[in-house]
Amino acid sequence: MLKVPPVSNFPEAQGLYDPAFEHDACGVAFVADLSGVPSRKIVDHALTALANLDHRGAVGAEEETGDGAGILIQVPHEFLAASVSFNLPEPGHYAVGMAFLPPEQPHGAKQTIENIAKSENLRVLGWRRVPVHPEILGHGSASNLPLMQLFFVTSPDENVSGLELDRLVYAVHKRARHEAGVHFASLSSRTLVYKGMLTTEQLPVFFDDLRNPLMASALGIVHSRFSTNTFPSWPLAHPFRYIAHNGEINTARGNRNWMRARESLLKSDILPGDLSRLFPICDPDGSDTASLDEVLELLHLGGRSLPHAVSLVIPPAWENDETLDPTRRAWAEFNSTVMEPWDGPAAVCFTDGDLIGATLDRNGLRPARYWITDDGIVVLASEAGVLDLDPATIVERGRVEPGRMFVADLKEHRIIGDAELKDQLSAEHPYQDWLDSGFTRFADLPTPEPHVSSHASVMRRQQVFGWTQEEIDRIVTPMAKTGAEAIGSMGTDTPIAALGTKPRPLYDYFVQHFAQVTNPPLDAIREELVTSLVATVGAEANLLEPSPDSCRVLQLPFPVMDNDDFARLRLANAHGEMPQFETARISGLY
Repeated sequence: MLKVPPVSNFPEAQGLYDPAFEHDACGVAFVADLSGVPSRKIVDHALTALANLDHRGAVGAEEETGDGAGILIQVPHEFLAASVSFNLPEPGHYAVGMAFLPPEQPHGAKQTIENIAKSENLRVLGWRRVPVHPEILGHGSASNLPLMQLFFVTSPDENVSGLELDRLVYAVHKRARHEAGVHFASLSSRTLVYKGMLTTEQLPVFFDDLRNPLMASALGIVHSRFSTNTFPSWPLAHPFRYIAHNGEINTARGNRNWMRARESLLKSDILPGDLSRLFPICDPDGSDTASLDEVLELLHLGGRSLPHAVSLVIPPAWENDETLDPTRRAWAEFNSTVMEPWDGPAAVCFTDGDLIGATLDRNGLRPARYWITDDGIVVLASEAGVLDLDPATIVERGRVEPGRMFVADLKEHRIIGDAELKDQLSAEHPYQDWLDSGFTRFADLPTPEPHVSSHASVMRRQQVFGWTQEEIDRIVTPMAKTGAEAIGSMGTDTPIAALGTKPRPLYDYFVQHFAQVTNPPLDAIREELVTSLVATVGAEANLLEPSPDSCRVLQLPFPVMDNDDFARLRLANAHGEMPQFETARISGLY
């Protein structure tokens, strides 16, 4: 069996460094033609936009080693048919993948991939070596250069195409990563990705294919990477299979853990075979954006439209929006019980090859502006000026607002507004009925008799939980009097909780990641409209099949519970009326 290398070239975890904390911040843009007709012009526009995002990317000590650049386009059938020595089926009836093969053992890796494809009841059409120019690379990127080849595969059933074929080849690229150590930048019947550890100017020079006159597409997503406090990598350059992203996902660690926990419950009638062969869904060596892309891929191929999947993982702020339509509110509340948000700041461009769009997370701390011309060209970017458009031809311009979505449907040849999109999604199922059948709010639980603590018992618990007289005098008492946090600027000479010899409160053991500290400060009081402290507890359900079981949970108003709250929770099923909230007490003594 081939040794599976990590997806990135990050150093090993050592000291205070852990590659699991990798994030990046970048420039992103897309160009599309609403007519849906592939053309060389759109590819050129996308590459021009990428070149104008050069200042958003970064280089190392060597100017020839970039942090990353890439482009995602529709499968260029005419170009591919002219560049391979074997016959290709009709467009959409075959999948093509950009494989990053290990240069030291490519033949073994290719054979493993072919065997995987055959075991998935697919027919291998062949391989094509991607012509590249490694001589333009700096030492840093050249030393990690993979062997790039296009992999072609189809179904023996000639009627299988498009999304249905993508569901079949999904297992191929997941298993190729797990079993052969091969990263597929893309493997799809609809899209193709060219990317690498390059600068924006190097991308079209490094890949001969991108300069070919036959290279045509009706859409293109481009990305210039700035690896903030991270290490660049060939596989972790953007775009990924469905998205490109500006910002960072600061909740990625928890999101990955929850995704791992849900895997045992995953079942699907449209994704063939035992899904356990696809696990883990989130590659532990991937970046925050890579994990987001992997989850979106699962949700989309598992039955949701791509905009639906995006709205599930990057939801709008809805809890405190008093103007929200009841149907939309029920949909949003149901989604909150299915999956926790992947919070940014984040501006995400996405496409499945038929539609293309962008969204901002609910905080709205990353820009995304768009322009539409009178000939149907749509441009969206993280800043103005990525394309030199004649102002006289622009019929609409604007920006994507926090929690909103902007979508161009190339099959219907129109822009789909956020309101229309969310109205469609919220009407797919009777979400309010599902919530009424099983969703429980904490306020609805029975209230026990109040327990009055003595002064001695309160003092004893304060000592056990590490309270100090200074905290009582300087922090707790002013808060009790004024209802607000006490303001102070004194330093601290106490050891960090993990190294201290005295008991400390649990929350003293938690610190922010670097990327969280450097982002604009937000809190639930000053940013009430876009933040929520609501949490849910209860059994998880199958993520791929939304149903009333998905929302049989208990909603807590705060993630921290006091003794009275725990007493209410213990009484929830005292009379057998709420068996889904059966509780057990576990001793915390050691």
